[in-house]
Amino acid sequence: MAERDYYTVLGVARGASADEIKRAYRGLARKLHPDVNKAADATKKFAEVQEAYDVLSDEKKRKMYDQFGHAGVKSGASGGGPAGHGGHGPHVRWSTGSGSNIDFDVEDIGSMFDAIFGGSGGVPGGGSPFGGAGGGRGKKAKSRPHAEAEPVRADLSISFMTACKGGTETFRVSEGDRSRTIEVKVPAGVSSGQQLRVRGGAGEADLILTVLVEEHELFRRGPRDGVGGTNDVFIDLPLTIAEAMLGATVTVPTLAGSVDLTIPPGTASGRPLRLRARGVHAASGEKGDFYAITKIVTPPEKELSAQEREVIEGIGKRQGSPRTGPGW
Repeated sequence: MAERDYYTVLGVARGASADEIKRAYRGLARKLHPDVNKAADATKKFAEVQEAYDVLSDEKKRKMYDQFGHAGVKSGASGGGPAGHGGHGPHVRWSTGSGSNIDFDVEDIGSMFDAIFGGSGGVPGGGSPFGGAGGGRGKKAKSRPHAEAEPVRADLSISFMTACKGGTETFRVSEGDRSRTIEVKVPAGVSSGQQLRVRGGAGEADLILTVLVEEHELFRRGPRDGVGGTNDVFIDLPLTIAEAMLGATVTVPTLAGSVDLTIPPGTASGRPLRLRARGVHAASGEKGDFYAITKIVTPPEKELSAQEREVIEGIGKRQGSPRTGPGW
């Protein structure tokens, strides 16, 4: 079978510049890489693209190819490195797992890993698996963005509890005529207005999500009236007159379940009762507190019996007016 023209393989014109050839190669490599494309012929096409790029990216090899075709580069007239490569950079060999091998220029595979694995080369702690920040040869390589396309921006609505505790949200994003469903990991302690960046896969744009936290029926995040911080949680705690005056033990819901809270005798309305470290446990490691703000609830006047009214009036007379001091 006749070998395909290298320019045709990469989809570029014969007069294409080195940058055009490199861009075409990287686009095809992302699309056909064995870790991304599971088609039966992906490995074969990937090797064909790599072979074409290896020749056309080397000035001497390209000149020989332009003059003599495949015979000019298969004869080894251009000399060079391992596996018939020219001398345009150190090479490594990638095993596809199917009995065949593909050779890469180190600089190019560094860019490949940036595109496929989100700029870390698939190596814990970041960097390229071949040394340096991006697979360069003893010099600091320029960091490359994970995706060349502009990020897609959208809003992500999450529940109050997810914002406090963290969790995973399913999100559907549309890009032109394409759509994809992704899982977004939400860190504990996120607040409304904060942004989460989700790295796109090969050929996909990054996703920047602005968090919108829904309100909770009972809880609120701090600070509140000058009390607490962003990781503190508040709840209004209704109390009867008797509970506030005489003290009591009441059950209060918190982020981690209900607890029994002691109400001191003589508790006034608006008093913050604190439960330490029962607020938001943020991803940063900070632990907020939980505040129960007392709210004394008076009984409806129409429901008071004559005896109850008399008792309350007597308490009021003994207590006297609370409106004392300057200005009253």
